Amino acid sequence: MSTLLVSQPRYAWLRELGLQEENPGVYNGRWGGGGQVVTTYCPANNEPIASVRQASLEDYEETVKKAKEAWKVWADIPAPKRGEIVRQIGDALRQKIKVLGSLVSLEMGKIFVEGVGEVQEYVDVCDYAVGLSRMIGGPVLPSERPGHALIEQWNPVGLVGIITAFNFPVAVYGWNSAIAMICGNACLWKGAPTTSLISVAVTKIIAKVLEDNKVPGAICSLVCGGADIGTAMARDERMDLLSFTGSTKVGKQVALMVQERFGRSLLELGGNNAIIVFEDADLNLVIPSALFAAVGTAGQRCTTARRLFLHESIHDEVVAKLAKAYAQVRIGDPWDSDTLYGPLHTKEAVKMFLDAVEQAKQQGGSVVYGGKVINRPGNYVEPTIVTGLPHNAPIVHTETFAPILYVLKFKEEEEVFAWNNEVKQGLSSSIFTKDLGRIFRWLGPKGSDCGIVNVNIPTSGAEIGGAFGGEKHTGGGRESGSDSWKLYMRRSTCTINYSKDLPLAQGIKFQ
Repeated sequence: MSTLLVSQPRYAWLRELGLQEENPGVYNGRWGGGGQVVTTYCPANNEPIASVRQASLEDYEETVKKAKEAWKVWADIPAPKRGEIVRQIGDALRQKIKVLGSLVSLEMGKIFVEGVGEVQEYVDVCDYAVGLSRMIGGPVLPSERPGHALIEQWNPVGLVGIITAFNFPVAVYGWNSAIAMICGNACLWKGAPTTSLISVAVTKIIAKVLEDNKVPGAICSLVCGGADIGTAMARDERMDLLSFTGSTKVGKQVALMVQERFGRSLLELGGNNAIIVFEDADLNLVIPSALFAAVGTAGQRCTTARRLFLHESIHDEVVAKLAKAYAQVRIGDPWDSDTLYGPLHTKEAVKMFLDAVEQAKQQGGSVVYGGKVINRPGNYVEPTIVTGLPHNAPIVHTETFAPILYVLKFKEEEEVFAWNNEVKQGLSSSIFTKDLGRIFRWLGPKGSDCGIVNVNIPTSGAEIGGAFGGEKHTGGGRESGSDSWKLYMRRSTCTINYSKDLPLAQGIKFQ
């Protein structure tokens, strides 16, 4: 009898997503894959779920060619009709939202409500993209020359490569693909190898919609694979835009490879995010916000709060209340509805957690809650609070993808704003205060230097309607809402002479 979870009666629901013991990991209008077979494991018990046959470099080459051909068809379809197909993708995801959310819990490890919430993000961005498909476009500008029109024309870039990370294995692809598709692009997706089953299941849902609409499946291609496929995508001149979500270290390598060929990249990298709590803050908002931001997804969000700056007058009170709240966090299997906190994604992440806790102690920190591995199957660690470190301790400036919150004291607004900005990343930030002047200083040029700047809410939990992304070592990319669609298109400034004369700009005479 198979030891894979997919073959056990308890996990029979995986079959609803079309998953089997071994699954093809390449889709380009047809399913295949001639590369290495990789097994994915459940972080809650480290048991094997199922396996995926990844893409070989030959599979990659074939898929890029098919995606490029599919683009020729897709680009000719009017944007509102492309939007209608994206709407149908959203509806198909809605129908599978609970079972797909369960797979996210099983393979990634986040709790069930977060897994469902992640699929909901994809659904929401599909809805957003439908409206956007009737709105994208450039202005008609006033020309200084009589009998001339000056317009901005926006066209799709062509083929968008999308490399996503394990922590948001559905939503990040959704942010990118839904917007890229209505803009008229084909997509080529490489998800994280450790969440390959999610990539396959999502692509099966999309492929059915494309097939029903009689458009090429390669519009949304999939190549499961490791670093060899990612490197091929980064170096491939046929990749008109490469969207990469992952660590700053790998993102830098990707950026250099893309820039070497003068390509275009969209980077969503690390975050060392801070919450700042002033003495006038409403602690009834602060405690649940800090708890969710630090402990949600077991500290594995790029927007997770890793630094908590507390005004010295309220430091001890907040730490005591926060430790009490941590003690009430229900730890368990991520798919159980009562669970608020699940496992880390891999055994390697557990080791990184332990190393960071040890470094924090060596640098003068005190562990006031947690700090240890939980004795149970799976990759469980205690959510952890560390106090007593200086704001510029090396470990405080290191992004550890784990539920460790460094609590730091401050005295003055000016110093704490500077401390927020002194780390290399610039993703998300938040203050808690009732002072209106302080709020607008925080939002202003001398305030937070992050891409997400919040007031009286946590650092995590962004809405799809705004542009998502950050500055500095976070990469500078923007996805999802606002005018992020522009990154998936190329702009042409067009001058049309409808007169019988040829006046030159700037009043130049050339006769």
